[in-house]
Amino acid sequence: MSGTSAVVTKGADPGTSQKRSKLGWNLVGLFVFAVAGFPVYWMLNTAFKPAKDAIDPDPSLFPTGLTLSNFDRALNIADFWGPVWRSLVVSVIVVLIGIAIGLLAALAISRFAFRGRKIVIVGILAVQMVPLVAMIIPVFLLLNDLGQYDRLTGLIITYLTFILPFTVWTLRGFIVNIPKELEEAAMVDGCSRTGAFVRVVFPLLAPGLVATSVYGFIQAWNEYLYALMLLSQQNQTATVWLGNFTTKHGTEYAPMMAGATMMAVPIVVLFLLVQRKMAAGLTAGAVKG
Repeated sequence: MSGTSAVVTKGADPGTSQKRSKLGWNLVGLFVFAVAGFPVYWMLNTAFKPAKDAIDPDPSLFPTGLTLSNFDRALNIADFWGPVWRSLVVSVIVVLIGIAIGLLAALAISRFAFRGRKIVIVGILAVQMVPLVAMIIPVFLLLNDLGQYDRLTGLIITYLTFILPFTVWTLRGFIVNIPKELEEAAMVDGCSRTGAFVRVVFPLLAPGLVATSVYGFIQAWNEYLYALMLLSQQNQTATVWLGNFTTKHGTEYAPMMAGATMMAVPIVVLFLLVQRKMAAGLTAGAVKG
Protein backbone atom coordinates (compact mmCIF):
# COMPACT_ATOMS: atom_id res chain seq x y z
CA MET A 1 0.00 0.00 0.00
CA SER A 2 2.78 2.35 0.91
CA GLY A 3 4.57 1.40 -2.31
CA THR A 4 1.50 2.33 -4.34
CA SER A 5 1.29 5.69 -2.57
CA ALA A 6 4.92 6.34 -3.29
CA VAL A 7 4.39 5.56 -6.97
CA VAL A 8 1.39 7.93 -7.18
CA THR A 9 3.29 10.68 -5.40
CA LYS A 10 6.28 10.16 -7.64
CA GLY A 11 4.06 10.30 -10.72
CA ALA A 12 2.49 13.58 -9.65
CA ASP A 13 5.77 15.41 -9.21
CA PRO A 14 6.61 15.89 -12.93
CA GLY A 15 3.23 17.53 -13.62
CA THR A 16 3.64 19.95 -10.72
CA SER A 17 7.19 20.69 -11.79
CA GLN A 18 6.07 21.40 -15.36
CA LYS A 19 3.34 23.76 -14.16
CA ARG A 20 5.82 25.66 -12.01
CA SER A 21 8.28 25.81 -14.87
CA LYS A 22 5.58 27.07 -17.24
CA LEU A 23 4.48 29.68 -14.71
CA GLY A 24 8.09 30.81 -14.27
CA TRP A 25 8.61 31.20 -18.01
CA ASN A 26 5.33 33.08 -18.31
CA LEU A 27 6.47 35.50 -15.62
CA VAL A 28 9.79 35.96 -17.42
CA GLY A 29 7.91 36.62 -20.67
CA LEU A 30 5.69 39.21 -18.98
CA PHE A 31 8.75 40.90 -17.50
CA VAL A 32 10.49 41.07 -20.89
CA PHE A 33 7.30 42.41 -22.48
CA ALA A 34 7.01 45.09 -19.80
CA VAL A 35 10.63 46.17 -20.19
CA ALA A 36 10.41 46.25 -24.00
CA GLY A 37 6.98 47.87 -24.12
CA PHE A 38 7.46 50.55 -21.47
CA PRO A 39 9.37 52.98 -23.77
CA VAL A 40 6.53 52.74 -26.30
CA TYR A 41 3.97 53.38 -23.58
CA TRP A 42 5.96 56.35 -22.27
CA MET A 43 6.22 57.78 -25.79
CA LEU A 44 2.44 57.61 -26.20
CA ASN A 45 1.88 58.91 -22.67
CA THR A 46 4.11 61.93 -23.30
CA ALA A 47 2.64 62.56 -26.76
CA PHE A 48 -0.88 62.98 -25.40
CA LYS A 49 -0.16 64.78 -22.13
CA PRO A 50 0.00 68.60 -21.80
CA ALA A 51 3.42 70.05 -22.63
CA LYS A 52 3.93 71.36 -19.09
CA ASP A 53 3.43 67.86 -17.66
CA ALA A 54 6.09 66.45 -20.01
CA ILE A 55 8.81 68.51 -18.29
CA ASP A 56 7.51 67.90 -14.76
CA PRO A 57 10.48 66.74 -12.60
CA ASP A 58 8.09 64.33 -10.87
CA PRO A 59 6.17 62.83 -13.82
CA SER A 60 3.07 60.73 -13.34
CA LEU A 61 3.09 57.15 -14.57
CA PHE A 62 -0.46 57.58 -15.87
CA PRO A 63 -1.71 60.61 -17.84
CA THR A 64 -3.73 63.11 -15.84
CA GLY A 65 -5.07 64.84 -18.96
CA LEU A 66 -5.15 64.19 -22.70
CA THR A 67 -4.56 66.70 -25.47
CA LEU A 68 -3.89 66.76 -29.21
CA SER A 69 -2.05 70.08 -29.13
CA ASN A 70 1.31 68.32 -29.25
CA PHE A 71 0.48 66.80 -32.62
CA ASP A 72 -0.58 70.19 -33.93
CA ARG A 73 2.71 71.66 -32.69
CA ALA A 74 4.66 68.82 -34.28
CA LEU A 75 3.02 69.40 -37.65
CA ASN A 76 3.57 73.15 -37.53
CA ILE A 77 7.12 73.38 -36.19
CA ALA A 78 8.51 72.32 -39.59
CA ASP A 79 7.39 70.61 -42.77
CA PHE A 80 6.30 67.10 -41.78
CA TRP A 81 4.89 65.49 -44.91
CA GLY A 82 7.93 66.29 -47.05
CA PRO A 83 10.42 64.40 -44.82
CA VAL A 84 7.96 61.53 -44.35
CA TRP A 85 7.46 61.22 -48.10
CA ARG A 86 11.22 61.26 -48.72
CA SER A 87 11.78 58.60 -46.05
CA LEU A 88 9.03 56.47 -47.56
CA VAL A 89 10.45 56.77 -51.08
CA VAL A 90 13.99 55.96 -49.94
CA SER A 91 12.90 53.00 -47.79
CA VAL A 92 10.69 51.44 -50.47
CA ILE A 93 13.31 51.78 -53.22
CA VAL A 94 16.04 50.39 -50.98
CA VAL A 95 13.88 47.38 -50.09
CA LEU A 96 12.90 46.68 -53.70
CA ILE A 97 16.48 46.89 -55.00
CA GLY A 98 17.83 45.00 -51.99
CA ILE A 99 15.33 42.16 -52.39
CA ALA A 100 15.84 41.90 -56.16
CA ILE A 101 19.64 41.77 -55.97
CA GLY A 102 19.82 40.01 -52.61
CA LEU A 103 17.54 37.17 -53.75
CA LEU A 104 19.71 36.43 -56.77
CA ALA A 105 22.90 36.60 -54.70
CA ALA A 106 21.45 34.42 -51.94
CA LEU A 107 20.27 31.88 -54.50
CA ALA A 108 23.72 31.78 -56.09
CA ILE A 109 25.65 31.17 -52.88
CA SER A 110 23.03 28.69 -51.62
CA ARG A 111 22.50 26.53 -54.70
CA PHE A 112 25.68 26.80 -56.77
CA ALA A 113 29.23 25.76 -55.97
CA PHE A 114 31.78 28.19 -57.40
CA ARG A 115 35.31 29.26 -56.65
CA GLY A 116 35.46 31.86 -53.89
CA ARG A 117 32.02 31.00 -52.49
CA LYS A 118 33.23 30.81 -48.91
CA ILE A 119 35.11 34.09 -49.33
CA VAL A 120 31.89 35.77 -50.45
CA ILE A 121 30.01 34.44 -47.42
CA VAL A 122 32.76 35.57 -45.03
CA GLY A 123 32.86 38.96 -46.78
CA ILE A 124 29.13 39.44 -46.26
CA LEU A 125 29.54 38.76 -42.56
CA ALA A 126 32.59 41.01 -42.31
CA VAL A 127 30.76 43.94 -43.92
CA GLN A 128 27.98 43.69 -41.33
CA MET A 129 30.53 43.84 -38.51
CA VAL A 130 31.88 47.24 -39.57
CA PRO A 131 30.26 50.07 -37.53
CA LEU A 132 28.30 52.47 -39.71
CA VAL A 133 29.93 55.49 -38.07
CA ALA A 134 33.36 54.24 -39.21
CA MET A 135 32.36 54.64 -42.87
CA ILE A 136 30.77 58.08 -42.72
CA ILE A 137 33.83 60.03 -43.96
CA PRO A 138 34.73 57.65 -46.87
CA VAL A 139 31.07 57.55 -47.93
CA PHE A 140 30.80 61.34 -47.79
CA LEU A 141 33.93 61.81 -49.91
CA LEU A 142 32.85 59.17 -52.42
CA LEU A 143 29.36 60.58 -52.88
CA ASN A 144 30.77 64.09 -53.17
CA ASP A 145 33.10 62.96 -55.98
CA LEU A 146 30.19 61.23 -57.73
CA GLY A 147 27.96 64.29 -57.44
CA GLN A 148 25.49 62.41 -55.23
CA TYR A 149 25.85 64.49 -52.07
CA ASP A 150 22.54 65.96 -50.85
CA ARG A 151 20.58 63.69 -53.20
CA LEU A 152 18.17 60.92 -52.37
CA THR A 153 19.88 58.66 -54.92
CA GLY A 154 23.12 58.99 -52.96
CA LEU A 155 21.31 58.10 -49.73
CA ILE A 156 19.72 55.08 -51.41
CA ILE A 157 23.12 53.84 -52.59
CA THR A 158 24.51 54.33 -49.09
CA TYR A 159 21.67 52.41 -47.43
CA LEU A 160 22.16 49.52 -49.85
CA THR A 161 25.73 49.08 -48.58
CA PHE A 162 24.46 47.75 -45.25
CA ILE A 163 20.93 46.55 -46.07
CA LEU A 164 21.99 44.43 -49.05
CA PRO A 165 24.44 42.23 -47.05
CA PHE A 166 21.75 41.76 -44.40
CA THR A 167 19.25 40.77 -47.09
CA VAL A 168 21.63 38.31 -48.76
CA TRP A 169 22.56 36.63 -45.49
CA THR A 170 18.96 36.36 -44.28
CA LEU A 171 17.56 35.03 -47.56
CA ARG A 172 20.40 32.54 -47.78
CA GLY A 173 19.21 31.05 -44.51
CA PHE A 174 15.68 30.64 -45.87
CA ILE A 175 16.83 29.12 -49.18
CA VAL A 176 19.16 26.62 -47.49
CA ASN A 177 16.19 25.26 -45.50
CA ILE A 178 14.29 24.46 -48.72
CA PRO A 179 15.32 20.94 -49.85
CA LYS A 180 17.04 20.73 -53.22
CA GLU A 181 15.06 17.57 -53.93
CA LEU A 182 11.94 19.67 -54.52
CA GLU A 183 13.63 21.51 -57.37
CA GLU A 184 15.08 18.29 -58.75
CA ALA A 185 11.67 16.62 -58.71
CA ALA A 186 10.14 19.57 -60.58
CA MET A 187 12.93 19.43 -63.16
CA VAL A 188 12.37 15.68 -63.62
CA ASP A 189 8.70 16.48 -64.32
CA GLY A 190 9.77 18.81 -67.14
CA CYS A 191 10.39 22.18 -65.51
CA SER A 192 13.48 24.17 -66.33
CA ARG A 193 15.66 25.35 -63.47
CA THR A 194 14.00 28.77 -63.66
CA GLY A 195 10.56 27.19 -63.81
CA ALA A 196 11.32 24.99 -60.81
CA PHE A 197 12.42 28.03 -58.83
CA VAL A 198 9.36 30.10 -59.77
CA ARG A 199 6.81 27.31 -59.21
CA VAL A 200 8.33 25.47 -56.25
CA VAL A 201 10.96 27.48 -54.39
CA PHE A 202 9.53 30.98 -54.68
CA PRO A 203 6.15 30.18 -53.03
CA LEU A 204 7.98 28.52 -50.12
CA LEU A 205 10.32 31.49 -49.91
CA ALA A 206 7.56 34.12 -49.86
CA PRO A 207 7.29 34.35 -46.02
CA GLY A 208 11.05 34.81 -45.80
CA LEU A 209 10.93 37.55 -48.42
CA VAL A 210 8.23 39.37 -46.46
CA ALA A 211 10.11 39.10 -43.16
CA THR A 212 13.37 40.28 -44.74
CA SER A 213 11.62 43.15 -46.54
CA VAL A 214 10.00 44.38 -43.33
CA TYR A 215 13.26 44.40 -41.39
CA GLY A 216 15.06 46.08 -44.28
CA PHE A 217 12.34 48.72 -44.42
CA ILE A 218 12.66 49.35 -40.68
CA GLN A 219 16.43 49.79 -40.97
CA ALA A 220 16.08 52.31 -43.79
CA TRP A 221 13.15 54.13 -42.16
CA ASN A 222 14.86 54.53 -38.77
CA GLU A 223 18.38 55.37 -40.00
CA TYR A 224 19.54 58.75 -38.71
CA LEU A 225 23.30 59.25 -38.98
CA TYR A 226 23.76 59.09 -42.76
CA ALA A 227 20.54 61.01 -43.40
CA LEU A 228 21.84 63.77 -41.14
CA MET A 229 25.32 63.95 -42.67
CA LEU A 230 24.48 63.43 -46.35
CA LEU A 231 21.36 65.57 -46.79
CA SER A 232 20.69 69.27 -46.29
CA GLN A 233 17.75 70.57 -44.30
CA GLN A 234 15.73 71.00 -47.50
CA ASN A 235 16.04 67.27 -48.26
CA GLN A 236 15.93 65.92 -44.71
CA THR A 237 14.19 62.64 -43.88
CA ALA A 238 11.69 61.94 -41.11
CA THR A 239 14.29 60.89 -38.53
CA VAL A 240 16.26 64.09 -39.04
CA TRP A 241 13.02 66.06 -38.91
CA LEU A 242 12.67 65.01 -35.26
CA GLY A 243 15.82 67.01 -34.49
CA ASN A 244 13.87 70.23 -35.07
CA PHE A 245 12.40 69.90 -31.60
CA THR A 246 15.80 70.47 -30.00
CA THR A 247 16.70 74.15 -30.10
CA LYS A 248 18.90 76.56 -28.18
CA HIS A 249 15.97 77.07 -25.81
CA GLY A 250 15.80 73.38 -24.95
CA THR A 251 13.93 70.30 -26.11
CA GLU A 252 10.17 70.23 -26.62
CA TYR A 253 9.61 66.71 -25.37
CA ALA A 254 5.85 66.47 -25.80
CA PRO A 255 5.78 67.55 -29.49
CA MET A 256 8.85 65.39 -30.13
CA MET A 257 7.06 62.32 -28.75
CA ALA A 258 4.01 63.26 -30.83
CA GLY A 259 6.24 63.36 -33.91
CA ALA A 260 7.82 60.02 -32.98
CA THR A 261 4.34 58.55 -32.59
CA MET A 262 3.35 59.73 -36.07
CA MET A 263 6.58 58.30 -37.46
CA ALA A 264 5.80 54.92 -35.90
CA VAL A 265 2.41 54.70 -37.63
CA PRO A 266 3.74 53.46 -41.03
CA ILE A 267 5.74 50.69 -39.32
CA VAL A 268 2.73 49.61 -37.26
CA VAL A 269 0.49 49.59 -40.34
CA LEU A 270 3.07 47.56 -42.26
CA PHE A 271 3.28 45.00 -39.47
CA LEU A 272 -0.51 44.69 -39.32
CA LEU A 273 -0.69 44.07 -43.06
CA VAL A 274 1.97 41.35 -43.17
CA GLN A 275 1.86 39.90 -39.66
CA ARG A 276 0.86 36.42 -40.81
CA LYS A 277 3.63 36.25 -43.39
CA MET A 278 6.03 37.66 -40.80
CA ALA A 279 5.20 34.90 -38.33
CA ALA A 280 5.59 32.25 -41.03
CA GLY A 281 8.88 33.75 -42.16
CA LEU A 282 10.35 33.93 -38.68
CA THR A 283 9.55 30.26 -38.02
CA ALA A 284 10.52 29.00 -41.49
CA GLY A 285 13.03 26.19 -41.25
CA ALA A 286 12.46 25.66 -37.53
CA VAL A 287 10.96 22.21 -38.18
CA LYS A 288 12.18 19.85 -40.86
CA GLY A 289 10.38 16.91 -42.32
